[in-house]
Amino acid sequence: MTRFGYFLLCEEHGPRALVEQATLAEQAGFDALWISDHFHPWNHAQGESPFVWSVIGAIAQACDLPVTTAVTCPTVRTHPAIVAQAAATSAVMLGDRFVLGVGTGEALNEHITGEPWPPAAIRLEMLREAVEVIRRLWTGEVVTHRGTYFQLDQAQIYTTPTSPPPVYVSGFGPDSIRAAAEIGDGYITTSPDPEPLARFRELSSGPAQAGTKVCWAPTADEGVEIAHRLWGTSGVPGELAQVLPTPQHFEQAGELVTTEQTRKAVTCGNDVDAHVAKLQEFVDAGFDEVYVANIGPHYREMIAAYGEQVLPRLRAG
Repeated sequence: MTRFGYFLLCEEHGPRALVEQATLAEQAGFDALWISDHFHPWNHAQGESPFVWSVIGAIAQACDLPVTTAVTCPTVRTHPAIVAQAAATSAVMLGDRFVLGVGTGEALNEHITGEPWPPAAIRLEMLREAVEVIRRLWTGEVVTHRGTYFQLDQAQIYTTPTSPPPVYVSGFGPDSIRAAAEIGDGYITTSPDPEPLARFRELSSGPAQAGTKVCWAPTADEGVEIAHRLWGTSGVPGELAQVLPTPQHFEQAGELVTTEQTRKAVTCGNDVDAHVAKLQEFVDAGFDEVYVANIGPHYREMIAAYGEQVLPRLRAG
């Protein structure tokens, strides 16, 4: 049976609001949590970007839901050894209910250290090596590593969970989907398209997670306005989303995205049937876990409505 989780948007909410949403999601009957990992928001209107590992620590004390990072880039901004330590501590605090979701990242977050932003093929090679390093460190043994992209000198993690956290890998194109199957324990994506999922399942029996965003609001029109103002930049196409370096650049590119495009892409308003239909697309595609984020200020109403109406209908089939 499909599990349903709530997606915490660090780009849009401060740490206290994120912890509040996590507790409300647990009370409403959601099964798990996703949480994004950013240094910058996508645009200035979103206006937040707390440090994800601090927020996870607070969530671990506030509720008992499993948490997946969706997703962490363990290559440029943050060395894989530091990600390994942070993830191990998070897994301990969450009682082994933690999944490290990883991906190749975006320049938006990763360029900040001044390092060059590599092309996609190199970023994928870096991710493969990073996951290898992380898994070795989780053994608790002393690790010295002289790799193509990363170096470790007698590194050892002392605080480790009873078992290593699963690693799920984000993938959209054929190469990243293949990497998810080869180096990951599971797969992460944001589209209900069944073809990439089928490609992954040809190569792996691991679970597949998917996430989406909706905008709960008193009317659909108000929801569209909120969604377009805060997340219209999600409509920026193709490789641009991986190479644009600043929120200002995303705002400039986002001017090409129309309100009508946002209306078609995001389920807006308070029509329960529409919200059920949106998540049902992912269920029908065959995903094991589906996560949903709420755009905008009406997250309390959204979480309550999902707990009372949307999730029961989805679980009833």
